[in-house]
Amino acid sequence: MSRNRRKAKRVQFGHDYRATLVAADGTWRRDCVLIDISETGARLRIDGSPDLLKARQFFLLLSTTGLVFRRCQLIRLEGSEVGVAFITSRTLRARPYTPPGAASD
Repeated sequence: MSRNRRKAKRVQFGHDYRATLVAADGTWRRDCVLIDISETGARLRIDGSPDLLKARQFFLLLSTTGLVFRRCQLIRLEGSEVGVAFITSRTLRARPYTPPGAASD
């Protein structure tokens, strides 16, 4: 059994909590189920192909009106389960985003 090394406490749902992933540029949407969430990220189960998530950054809409959302970065992809980290001004200062395939210094 692996140890939970998370710093932020997770909240798990006793029922399917439907949410939607949306591309940062609005070109795609993917329905998902929120498995658990914390202050710093979430674990999701996506409906359909995960290929669109290669964009690495997208929005997680937590309400049907789109008024509650989080900007996310893909952390882990295992089958239909996805791990995302929420992007905040604090995380951007600590670890700036580098697009896949971009040269690093």
